[in-house]
Amino acid sequence: MDDLNDLRLVLRSRFPLVIIESHEEAKVRSLIEKATRADNLAFFTWSVADGLKRENFRYDSGSRDRQWNTVEGYRPALERVDERSYVIDDTQPLQQALRFIEKTCEAGIYLLCDAHPFLDDPVNLRLLKEIAHSYNECPRTLVLLSPELALPPDLARHTARFTLRLPDLAAIRAMIRSEFDLYATQNEGRKVTGDNAALPLLVQHLAGLCEEDVKRLIRLAIRDDGALTMSDIERILKSKQEMLAEGSLEIEIDTGSMAQIGGMATLKRWLAQRRAVFIGDAAAEGLDAPRGVLLLGVQGAGKSLAARTIAGTWGVPLLRLDFATLYNKFHGETERNLRAVLNSAVAMAPCVLWIDEIEKGLATGNDDADGGVSRRVLGTLLTWMAERKARVFMVATANDISRLPPELMRKGRFDEIFFVDLPSTAVRAEIFRIHLARRRIEPGEFDVAALASAAAGFSGAEIEQAIVSALYEALGEKQPLSERHIVDEIARTRPLSVIMAEQVATLRAWAAGRTVMADAD
Repeated sequence: MDDLNDLRLVLRSRFPLVIIESHEEAKVRSLIEKATRADNLAFFTWSVADGLKRENFRYDSGSRDRQWNTVEGYRPALERVDERSYVIDDTQPLQQALRFIEKTCEAGIYLLCDAHPFLDDPVNLRLLKEIAHSYNECPRTLVLLSPELALPPDLARHTARFTLRLPDLAAIRAMIRSEFDLYATQNEGRKVTGDNAALPLLVQHLAGLCEEDVKRLIRLAIRDDGALTMSDIERILKSKQEMLAEGSLEIEIDTGSMAQIGGMATLKRWLAQRRAVFIGDAAAEGLDAPRGVLLLGVQGAGKSLAARTIAGTWGVPLLRLDFATLYNKFHGETERNLRAVLNSAVAMAPCVLWIDEIEKGLATGNDDADGGVSRRVLGTLLTWMAERKARVFMVATANDISRLPPELMRKGRFDEIFFVDLPSTAVRAEIFRIHLARRRIEPGEFDVAALASAAAGFSGAEIEQAIVSALYEALGEKQPLSERHIVDEIARTRPLSVIMAEQVATLRAWAAGRTVMADAD
């Protein structure tokens, strides 16, 4: 079935109220117009700018009665042969429009556009209820179209919801071809050129958007220069984030690769085995897509860097969820914000959803301290994790295991729990090479094995900072960086494994036997 058939089915279901949450007003209006024409129904529209307007006129009311099986005693409205629409005077205020609908008792479909700002008025709610209760005497269906809309429970029982279908991949490809052809027509036959690798990415990243937004982003990609390139894909993703996330999701595209991480051989192997299934290679069909990992470990050991590079290795967008932006002082709004963000992540699929230091957003404790918000947020997240079908790979990082709720830790929430420990001597040597090379310094000019031995107990972040500080020392001395500068900086530094030795030891003891070590022994 398509949108039109779905809508006709909802309208035939005899619900007095229908809610459509959508930004595609033109498409919804067109669908309702087609539905009313097909079933010979009167069609009215309302907006605060124009008031109540009749858009069509019925011709054969008797046939409509048979189609809709209306109750005995229904009196159809007067027939009109003129198909011109006309505005009903003094109906710009929603209350006046609802009073007119109630008193005139004319059956049909009434499309109310952007009525949500006026539904706080108890008079408007009462009028909606009166119209809903009188449906059997006069079958009027009020369609409330808004980007977001919620009704109180006593009205919700009279309400059906209709959701426009999002374009599938085949429809997106067809729209791309159509926009490419339109560009050629408008530019004297000049065809769209560009990077062949960008086209499948364009199709992939337009998924989850409505038809209007898909067309806009295709034009954004090609209209400036008539070419589709990887930089256009980056612009598409940025624009898609702005459309969907409303600031709670940060999108990162330049995420690097696992080659930029020292060690973590076990985690790298685990991810490599699952890449084909997640990105949807045909040869990997028949397996469930991987769902996510929880990375525990010592601060600075590379958990956040690993989360970033998973997306880069798999070639999908990285979405970072900031819990701080979700919280709202009004009851229920925080959970609503989280659901909206998670829906946005699903729309961006395939993608990696990264929650850094998840224990800070989901810490358990005294529920009275925040009115139970954290507990409700946790419930919302756990439900989504269990029920989601989209290819959203969730990567959560945590430093303090004691603050994580047990419900999150049980097997099945994540595919695996990895522990990122302090790097071994060999891994520290690899980290030195990576950070020296990143700064265009030849690692072969240094005894990295000696540096690794000197930096015993250092995390990857502390090794990087030692190199940065050594570079400043060398700059101050107006000399090139030498091994002496790095060794001196290491000697001056007290790593976290020394400063917080007891906490680090406790964390490592807890992880032994309970988690999978991210690095092979």
